[in-house]
Amino acid sequence: MPVSSWTRVVVGVTQLAVLILVLACSEEHMDYPREPSWAYEDTADTYFGRALAEEYQAHPGESGFLLLLEGTDALACRIRMAERAERSLDVQYYFILEDGTGYLFAQSLLEAADRGVRVRILLDDISTSEHETGMATLVAHPNIEIRIFNPFSRRRPRFLDFVTDLGRVNHRMHNKSMTADSQATIVGGRNIGDEYFGARADVNFDDLDVIGFGKVARDVSNSFDLYWNSDMAVPVAALLPEDHEPEPLERLRTRWSTRVAEVDQTPYREALDQAVVVAIERQADVLTWSPAQVVSDPPGKVLDDASKSDPGLLRSQLRPAVLAAKKELMVISPYFVPRETGVEGFRKLRDNGLRVIVVTNSLASTDVTAVHAGYARYRKELLEMGVEIWEVRATKTLRELRRLKLGMSRSSLHTKAFVVDREKLFVGSFNWDPRSVEINTEMGVFLDSPELAEWTSDRVEEVLPRVAYLLRLDERGKIEWVWLEDGEQVVYTSEPEAGLAQRLGVNFYTLLPIEGQL
Repeated sequence: MPVSSWTRVVVGVTQLAVLILVLACSEEHMDYPREPSWAYEDTADTYFGRALAEEYQAHPGESGFLLLLEGTDALACRIRMAERAERSLDVQYYFILEDGTGYLFAQSLLEAADRGVRVRILLDDISTSEHETGMATLVAHPNIEIRIFNPFSRRRPRFLDFVTDLGRVNHRMHNKSMTADSQATIVGGRNIGDEYFGARADVNFDDLDVIGFGKVARDVSNSFDLYWNSDMAVPVAALLPEDHEPEPLERLRTRWSTRVAEVDQTPYREALDQAVVVAIERQADVLTWSPAQVVSDPPGKVLDDASKSDPGLLRSQLRPAVLAAKKELMVISPYFVPRETGVEGFRKLRDNGLRVIVVTNSLASTDVTAVHAGYARYRKELLEMGVEIWEVRATKTLRELRRLKLGMSRSSLHTKAFVVDREKLFVGSFNWDPRSVEINTEMGVFLDSPELAEWTSDRVEEVLPRVAYLLRLDERGKIEWVWLEDGEQVVYTSEPEAGLAQRLGVNFYTLLPIEGQL
């Protein structure tokens, strides 16, 4: 390399180092003025409070639940919940996308605010960089407030924060909930975007939410308040330039109305209108009542110095229930990386005679190849100890996709749930991987409901042979993928449906020391 080229390289590296050092000292202040606010408690006279008043008296200390399996049902319930809210809507998500379902959802919140409903929106900062103008416009509405959790210090370019402040910005808020009037709540695995609600023709996520009424809603509200009033939740105004001028609200309304009108012309709008929303309109007739526990990580988990042994961590709250299993543990996790400690935990369960079933993505269906690489190294050991492993196929015709006339669509598992002894059911945002356990904040609902737990286990076992491969070891100890096609058993000896790029990606990621980040 010529001397002049070396000089340019040295100068460039030096300038970058100086830039990083300068930017490291220019972090945004996290102490921007903000007023604390809390969920309303006196909401018995609201629509949801009145509708279930008799049921609350008949089921003291319990909550009413309905599982939301279909994407259209899950979105329809969110929109109808916003329409029925009378005093408050508290919304907490990892992200909300600017697509058809995102606009439908956001418009329902804006319309609620227009009716006088207080709307609090708490978002992680992972994907807000392109939405700052719109958020600044929304918070000009007297009934809307938006806060950003654990914001990046530098709005652009954000990647520099991963150089100067990795210990903080690597931790994200993965919680997902929506609560109306402290009376009705939706908790689960879905973010807000087309692929989470069956609205894309190319790829969709198989996901699960639970809608709950009564005590569970108040408990979710308490969890929301902890995050909303934490030092890590910053008002949108703190992240905008001082000379920033928001777009007029009426212009935003016009733009949103245009996008919603485009959705109204699609088959998805018809399917959405036909979705089952009996959970909102006829709650008492369809709900299962049971005790439940809302579990969530404390907001301080995102701090790099947070105690890993904190009994308040979600994993600490869930561990006793898992270890107390007597007969069976069914784990459904799209991102499943058990690590050595998890493998030993499964071994203890198997040594005690428990049946253990794991349902996760195949290489072809996963949307994160690196996670599959982290998981694949443990498959053989788990199979040898008798753990049943099912990997969801990428191409399958879902009932909802047929209804939408979308035909065959690539599908990826996104459900995060587990069942203990067919008596207790967890639904939430928590994956069985290092990122959920150690890094991100998570939440969910643990239902003490044999009825829903049994129904979920039965449904999973009924559906799996049609949508997933059963893994087994051949006589040489090699992994095989078994699939029933037209009643005939088909056996694959390598990752089925996966392309060359995916296979090479697994080999590449296996070489990297990144398991703790997966």
